Amino acid sequence: MLHSKIGRIHPRPFIHLLMVVSAILVSTSFTVGAAIAAKLDPAVLTLLRFSIASVILAPLIHHRYSLRVSWSMLGRCSLISACLVIFFWCMFLALRYTTALNTSVIFTLVPTISSFYALLLVGERLRKWQGIALLVGMTGAIWVIFKGDLGALLSMDWNRGDLIFLAGCFCMGFYTPLVKWLHRGESMLLMTFWVLVTGSGWLVLFGGSHLIAVDWALIEATTWAGILYLAFFTTVITFFLTQYCIPYIGPTRSMAYSYLYPGFVLLIDLVLGNGLPPLNVLPGIGVVLLAMVVLQVHSGVAENEL
Repeated sequence: MLHSKIGRIHPRPFIHLLMVVSAILVSTSFTVGAAIAAKLDPAVLTLLRFSIASVILAPLIHHRYSLRVSWSMLGRCSLISACLVIFFWCMFLALRYTTALNTSVIFTLVPTISSFYALLLVGERLRKWQGIALLVGMTGAIWVIFKGDLGALLSMDWNRGDLIFLAGCFCMGFYTPLVKWLHRGESMLLMTFWVLVTGSGWLVLFGGSHLIAVDWALIEATTWAGILYLAFFTTVITFFLTQYCIPYIGPTRSMAYSYLYPGFVLLIDLVLGNGLPPLNVLPGIGVVLLAMVVLQVHSGVAENEL
């Protein structure tokens, strides 16, 4: 029902509104993930997130499409889910050593990384202003990571969590180009489901042994609440919205909405009473937001010229 309703309304402003909603939800995942990251092994946490999301979607998929799947769909979704699994494993591990704000800002490097992959996989070429916007966004992200400290930048004062998360971001950069490259006209809801299922399969294959070591009786109710939130709102909903929007606005513009994450994380932290970061961090966030606006505006102009 969700896909059929959205499928009837897809002018460009509506697509961008969906991406803003997705960005808000993804931003909450950094804060929620940071709160529960130390409670479970990263592989187990990611497996629970993917498997619960799959179970949530299964009845709807069975009702609308059936649970039969072709080898082609399984293979394509396995490629997409592999990059997601590595990213989320890196994210939960990184949040043991770094902050939600740092991870949200490092993630803003993904559009630049993704643009190179998009060029290779789907031939998406950047115009001059798009390239400039990506470089400006990267500059703003680096500013926040190093808190405006040039000395820290020159000495490459990255913490362990930042480096782990950066490695995950290089894998995540493949996500949107792969969705556009491997999509064969199927319902995006169906594709989202099989991405989640194959992702769960990858996690069982490579991290299933960690399940034995978990003392399930000691997992707190708040941790389960966090996992359920991540599974539904920041996995099922955001995966579907992103995959639905990619064919309309392309991989690079979809990923550019990650430039909104740091600002949303700051607002979330402020609402939760965690205060604001040092003032010398704020200019970097402003630069990141400006880059996102420039990228969207000039990409929209380029579309109208085609």
